[in-house]
Amino acid sequence: MPAPYGALRGHVAQSNPIWQDFEPDKEVLAIFHGPEAYISPSWYATKKESGKVVPTWNYAVVHAYGTLRIVEDAGWIRDQLESLTNNSEASFAEPWTLNDAPKDFTEKLIGTIVGIEIEITRLSGKWKASQNQPLENQLGVIQGLISIGEAEMAALVGAGINHA
Repeated sequence: MPAPYGALRGHVAQSNPIWQDFEPDKEVLAIFHGPEAYISPSWYATKKESGKVVPTWNYAVVHAYGTLRIVEDAGWIRDQLESLTNNSEASFAEPWTLNDAPKDFTEKLIGTIVGIEIEITRLSGKWKASQNQPLENQLGVIQGLISIGEAEMAALVGAGINHA
């Protein structure tokens, strides 16, 4: 039965101890960080009204929990490398493929890596993007973030604004 949330697939060098230093029956955690940024209280419109503001930090994060499986099958590893490369090269005018390198060269390298797969059994996400602030403070945060080059977090704050 497949994991309810899919699987994360990758590889590590055989010399990397991460693939040997785990307990097969214990849950593992992969953390994905989204944008994050310091939020200055000076960006809040309500600072002028009450002064009751403090600095904070906005962020977005997802935790993926599951079971780790080690894969030493060369065919599986080749498929994983081809998938990763094809996805990463897709936007290039002349995408590189694994077959562009000599087969004996890639086969030798494949022999030096180990496949890893985490079947995701649980996901937990959290975002703090000034959604607890009144609209005028959210707008001030967006302007402040843009002024310091934090456009990604500014967009996340903007996405959370209730446009009703």
